[in-house]
Amino acid sequence: MAKSTTKKHAEPELFTTTEKVAPAAVEPTAPAASPKKKTAKSGSAKKAKSDATPALDASHTGATATDNLPTAEAGSPAETPADRLDQIFEGLKQKSTAKQAIFRNTQAAFDCLRLASQELVVELTRRLTPLDSSVMIEYRPINEMEFHIRFSGDLLIFIMHSNIVTFPDDYGPMSSAYVNQDFRRRFFGHIMAYNFMADSIKYQRMNDPGYLVGRLLVNINNHYFLEGVQQLELPDNDMSDNPITPDMMRLFVESAMIAAVNNDLIAPPLAEIQKINVKQKLENQQVSRGSKVGFSFSNQQEY
Repeated sequence: MAKSTTKKHAEPELFTTTEKVAPAAVEPTAPAASPKKKTAKSGSAKKAKSDATPALDASHTGATATDNLPTAEAGSPAETPADRLDQIFEGLKQKSTAKQAIFRNTQAAFDCLRLASQELVVELTRRLTPLDSSVMIEYRPINEMEFHIRFSGDLLIFIMHSNIVTFPDDYGPMSSAYVNQDFRRRFFGHIMAYNFMADSIKYQRMNDPGYLVGRLLVNINNHYFLEGVQQLELPDNDMSDNPITPDMMRLFVESAMIAAVNNDLIAPPLAEIQKINVKQKLENQQVSRGSKVGFSFSNQQEY
């Protein structure tokens, strides 16, 4: 009985974790000596080459820098040099933040222009309706970046561009001392005013032309530069003295309307309208389509 009891207690000890793992931990240390000798041998044979560039560890398979030293483990992306990150950061800090501020200024100027247009339409309607109720003056919102003013046979379309732009050094205000004092003043938001015939939009005459009457440039200091047709009768522009104001926005709308009203439609010569094709008829294009040829920019170029 004593014999069998000892056997039963001794048997489980053969399967314990300690006795099973211990040999595996000790045995792999023996063959590690032979590769070391081989590496040392090949290193001494290429001693001259290693003086020029540091030797790369043979076991390393990751990315290396220009000095042949490892910069990352295998499968990991190499770290971007700090100077490039600085360039990106500086670009974002200076240009991108400036452009965002200019966009907000342009949006505020466009909202001010929209309000001035609405007030002007109300005032003109009040004065014209007692004289002739058939003369229509209408403000029409399209979206946050476009609105229309329709008066008589004319249509003014005001559009705010979503992008910030710059110009060549010899263009407009670019060469002025005011712009050169701060590189951020070289960037502008812009608002355009186009004149169309009202019936061109109403009857969807796709080939009817529209004319750029004026363009308003807005900078980071909320100052403006206004350019356009001679009929706007623009004063000399000095951006340093031209802050955006409600009065200035109203003046822009009034000038654009005067320019549109004072340029009547010119009918084409008879020779140009002797024939009309089916496509023109189906697209609802009138044979005697007029065009405004009186617009010319302040640089004397015919538009």
